Amino acid sequence: MNICIIGTGLIGGSMALDIKSIYAEAVIYGIDVNEKNLNYALQLGIIDKKAKNEDLYSADLVIVALPVDIGLVIIPEILDTVGVETLVIDVGSTKLPICEAITNHKNRHNFMATHPIAGTEFSGPKAAIKGLFHGKTNIICEVEKTTFKLQERAMDLFKKLGMRIRYMDPKSHDKHIAYVSHLSHISSFMLGKTVIEKEKDERDIFDMAGSGFESTVRLAKSSPEMWTPIFKQNKKHIVKSLNEYITNLTNFKELLENDKFEEVFTEMQNTNRIKEILK
Repeated sequence: MNICIIGTGLIGGSMALDIKSIYAEAVIYGIDVNEKNLNYALQLGIIDKKAKNEDLYSADLVIVALPVDIGLVIIPEILDTVGVETLVIDVGSTKLPICEAITNHKNRHNFMATHPIAGTEFSGPKAAIKGLFHGKTNIICEVEKTTFKLQERAMDLFKKLGMRIRYMDPKSHDKHIAYVSHLSHISSFMLGKTVIEKEKDERDIFDMAGSGFESTVRLAKSSPEMWTPIFKQNKKHIVKSLNEYITNLTNFKELLENDKFEEVFTEMQNTNRIKEILK
């Protein structure tokens, strides 16, 4: 089995490590515009060989783990190149733009649009870890447009990775992910920004920062190269989610300003049910 990972960072690298443990006969090829990352992936045993675009034709599986703006350009070119039996999987965090971009491609049936809800705040091949996807949800969009034989191959892989499968149309995916992922990243970045700016005048602020602050700003360590294109592609839904979030923050601030602490308590108590949702 020949597998090509395009983008050998956290997601692509972690998937490569798991595939190597699942399929002993698999040969993992790597493509990355960052030669340093590609060399690291080779040294760390994430990939077995470097590859070129012409090698895609003989691949059984191509996993595209690139920033979504690059994927939008590269995936149609990949579909131009692959063989009849090649399955191409995209793992980006937005789905509508890429699904629209290839809707009329002659090899659309070779493609599966997926979004594994897994990751960490770190990036690059050194961030790759085994077992990253176990127990995580994998959202698949427009599965009916992937030829059935290749669907079966993908589902076998996802099952062996230990992933739960959800099916969703691309527009709904991008709307919901704006709230549960994209908004939380923006919130983390802006909280970090607020504290960093204040720290210029009050240098002991970080000495006082506890685990709550650390966990809340964890996502601010994420790669701007990856997240800026995501915010650009999903701008419509992110702006709406931000407006609703800002409204809630403003209302909470007004409760504090007006000494309405019973209502402050009620707001937090009502939100506590998130514990039941995120068990």
